[in-house]
Amino acid sequence: MATKASSATAFTTPGDREIMITRVFDAPREVVFKAYSDPKLIPQWWGPASLKTTVDKMDVRPGGLWRFTQRAPDGNEYAFNGVYREIVPPERVVSTFEFEAMPGHVVVDTVTFEDLDGRTRVTVRSLFQTAADRDGMLQSGMEVGARESWERMAELLRSIVASPTGDASRSGSNGRNR
Repeated sequence: MATKASSATAFTTPGDREIMITRVFDAPREVVFKAYSDPKLIPQWWGPASLKTTVDKMDVRPGGLWRFTQRAPDGNEYAFNGVYREIVPPERVVSTFEFEAMPGHVVVDTVTFEDLDGRTRVTVRSLFQTAADRDGMLQSGMEVGARESWERMAELLRSIVASPTGDASRSGSNGRNR
């Protein structure tokens, strides 16, 4: 399959407690869903490349817990966790998201994977408890981090699609985050 440049990542705020992020990836829906749901693939794209992401826990089922830790070059760590509420392969993942340094500010993320004849539109709808929480997230610089994550995801997906086996572990992706 020929690979085209993936479309730009779009950010919108459809409501005072929402952030919506959308991007089309040049990979089949099943492959994109796997990148979101396979603990071996998450460290290859989740978060900025300057941070090493570790999957501490990832039980991808309704009621299952997840926890990722990111380590900065200076040794600082940032941990995130949540609970999977709904898993519909390869169509949708609904989970909570909480930055452990700011407990109690739980976000509900609904991620949909739309099949576009070999390409996939991913839409993340983040619903915050309050408008202030949403605004704080926007002011934190999350948009820059999310854009970088999705650029890394696009690169990982290109590697998987280009691999004769479709295996990301041999894809040449940034192994330092594995």
